[in-house]
Amino acid sequence: MEFLYEIFDNPFAKNTLAQIDIPKCIDDNLKLKQRPYQIEAFKRYIYLDNNNLDEKPKKPYHILYNMATGSGKTMIMAGLILYVYQKGYRNFLFFVNSTNIILKTKDNFLNRHSSKYLFKNKIFIDGKEIFIKEVNSFDETDNQNINIKFTTIQQLHSDLNNAKENGISYGDFKEIKLVLIGDEAHHNNAGTKQGYLFDSWEDTVKKIHESNFENILLEFTATADYETKEIVEKYRNKVIFKYDLAEFRKDKYSKEINLIRSLYDEKERIIQALILNLYRQELAASNNINLKPVIFFKAKNTIKESEQNKEKFHLLIDNLSPIMVEKVKKTSTVPIIQKAFKFFESQGISTTEIIRRTKLNFRYENCLSANNDKETEKNQILLNSLEDDDNPIRAIFAVEKLKEGWDVLNLFDIVRLYEGRDAKAGKPGKTTISEAQLIGRGARYYPFVLEKGQDKYKRKFDDDISNDFKILEELYYHTKEDSRYISELKKALIESGIYEDDEYLITKQLTLKLDFKKTDFYQTGYVFFNKKTEKDYKNIKSFADLGVKTKNYRYTLSSGDGKIVSAFADSEENTNTEIKSLKSKDVKLSDIPKHIIRFALSQNPFFYFDRLSGCFPNINSLSAFIDSKDYLAGLEITFSGTAKRLNEIDHFDYLQAITGLLQNIEIEIKNNSTEYEGSNYVHEPICTVFKDKEIRVYKDSERADGQEALVAHEPWYAYNANYGTTEEKKFVEMFARRFEDLNKKFENIYLIRNERAVKIFDKQGRAFEPDFLLFCKQRGKGQMTFQVFIEPKGNHLLQYDKWKEDFLYEIRKENKTIKISTDTYLITAVPFYNYDNENEFRKSLGEVLAK
Repeated sequence: MEFLYEIFDNPFAKNTLAQIDIPKCIDDNLKLKQRPYQIEAFKRYIYLDNNNLDEKPKKPYHILYNMATGSGKTMIMAGLILYVYQKGYRNFLFFVNSTNIILKTKDNFLNRHSSKYLFKNKIFIDGKEIFIKEVNSFDETDNQNINIKFTTIQQLHSDLNNAKENGISYGDFKEIKLVLIGDEAHHNNAGTKQGYLFDSWEDTVKKIHESNFENILLEFTATADYETKEIVEKYRNKVIFKYDLAEFRKDKYSKEINLIRSLYDEKERIIQALILNLYRQELAASNNINLKPVIFFKAKNTIKESEQNKEKFHLLIDNLSPIMVEKVKKTSTVPIIQKAFKFFESQGISTTEIIRRTKLNFRYENCLSANNDKETEKNQILLNSLEDDDNPIRAIFAVEKLKEGWDVLNLFDIVRLYEGRDAKAGKPGKTTISEAQLIGRGARYYPFVLEKGQDKYKRKFDDDISNDFKILEELYYHTKEDSRYISELKKALIESGIYEDDEYLITKQLTLKLDFKKTDFYQTGYVFFNKKTEKDYKNIKSFADLGVKTKNYRYTLSSGDGKIVSAFADSEENTNTEIKSLKSKDVKLSDIPKHIIRFALSQNPFFYFDRLSGCFPNINSLSAFIDSKDYLAGLEITFSGTAKRLNEIDHFDYLQAITGLLQNIEIEIKNNSTEYEGSNYVHEPICTVFKDKEIRVYKDSERADGQEALVAHEPWYAYNANYGTTEEKKFVEMFARRFEDLNKKFENIYLIRNERAVKIFDKQGRAFEPDFLLFCKQRGKGQMTFQVFIEPKGNHLLQYDKWKEDFLYEIRKENKTIKISTDTYLITAVPFYNYDNENEFRKSLGEVLAK
């Protein structure tokens, strides 16, 4: 039997999920925009909830989300709380094994002033404002709001299994329809693992869950056990979503991990980390990025060791001297360290200034010890808000306490202040695995953008490894040179999914051919693209301007007309009553009493004026929205019903019809409203956009072959090689065969592979990086230069990336002509190239170039 999540891994299921809309209760009330995998996580639950499948867990419902550290498990919890609330659930029990996680989660769910609060300031479901309340017992709950009891699993187990006067008992849960939310759920499986549930945490959860047939148990963990047979059988039909660290990293939502191994002693290793810390800070500041990078100093076994490390660190900072910094500058062979010193020189930051700024950053009060439970709880607010501007902490000292539940984005260096290894039989030991887990927690991405259009939450420089800003996407782990230990750590990191060994990658030099660089086209020509800009709603002055359809909304009036028909009668001839035929009547909204329209608007928070004016900034009042023919007054409702009912339309009928109309309008406005859009075309010199660069590819992958035999000596191919996919290489082969025909009509023909140099944006502000740009200039009269966007696409991605092909069609339809001085450029595109439909592509390309 397959896992539950595997039933979604087929084209039919993917197409079915694509048709599901995220409910308003989730979409309208979560503060942060959902990432694609989070949308998928919600859709899977909604799909299972609304369909009866053989694979669906039986009641009482039990589901597990296996999601990587940093991928937003708590956001999924928040969204599901809103969803099941709308389904009738009011009482929630959140439990976990750590007090620290309790405090963090309360901040996420209850503290509106926290930067990590997950909801919007006001929560509306079905037109009513809902509040999230913390309760100590379910005797305090009300039926209008979300009631959450937070507890550790240890405390819950103790309270239920040690009878106390006025204490809670299992019987108290029988009459409560409850949603249990278990975080770090892997801690609750000891009973299953041992084959003996009695008196275990797991048994406690099981009894509460099964006390009411309507209960729901939602579990979350980053470290699901897929090895232990008993655990696998328990969760086979419950793991609805599996999104591990490997996928998280592959989707570019994490930092990349680098290991700095050196023969330096402890002091010099710390200085290297301090140099990188200042380098990141100053590099970011030079581009208006407010970054306060943090260093984690890890002790091996004891709190005493960690406290001694802290004392020695303060002494080092106090005594930091030019001699110490210059020694690292002269002797370190680590490339990024040398790059940092070159940056300091270019910015006029002297050694003395490096020391001054470092001492300022790492003052005693800016360094935090997080070793014992009491100390960690006391400093939990600082530890979970390290990115905040008003948080001064720059260094953290600890042994083991900062593992599960620690959210930090601006951790960039971990310094291992001890030596040795604990591997056995070639397997990483407990300490090494713990180190790998810590590195995984530190790999959360720090969001930033350098220019409009970039996704602030994803890595940007994987294909531009020499870019200076790549260091803002990397976490460095500093350790003593020990090849056996490094090998064991790498193994643990690879198994966790957060690390990719350099042994499997190869660096390729992608260079523009010298002859190409000498051409007038390269030196004086232009490339055209657009930029991502905030959508300007100033010109939106009607529903039509935003694409809202103004066709009549149809509403059927209820009536009591009916008749009885015998189930076995051959005809209805002998019946004594007839159902009257339905007729229709159009009613303008301007003819409906305004107080009814106002009441209908008041029942839907989307049409509150402060929100409505965001989409239609030219409306100065709600009255104008109601009275203007550009908005509601220009709409009609088609009522259907018997002649009698059409003559007796009452206020309730109007209210019901207007409510339905407003729901349709809301959906259309949301579908047509975007935060960003693509700008008009801009241009830049080709020589400043397309440059030499280094890229990294897998050694044995399809991309490792640069297709040099075909392109290395062809003047029409700008780069020295094509490290693209198989589909891209097939396209280049086809183009090579077509070149002679093109050369009869065009000159200055150049095909340039777009290594993330050019990005274009559609009407919704979605970014697209076409794989190739074709340039060619007409021979003879006119001599217009064509710029054609081209995107080869494999069969498996044709449907998924359909919006990109639609965008290419839009560009082709527009066929934008731009004149610069005496030169004329035509910006156009062709549909996807696909090897199986190569002839269709050739025809399309010919039509595009036939202008």
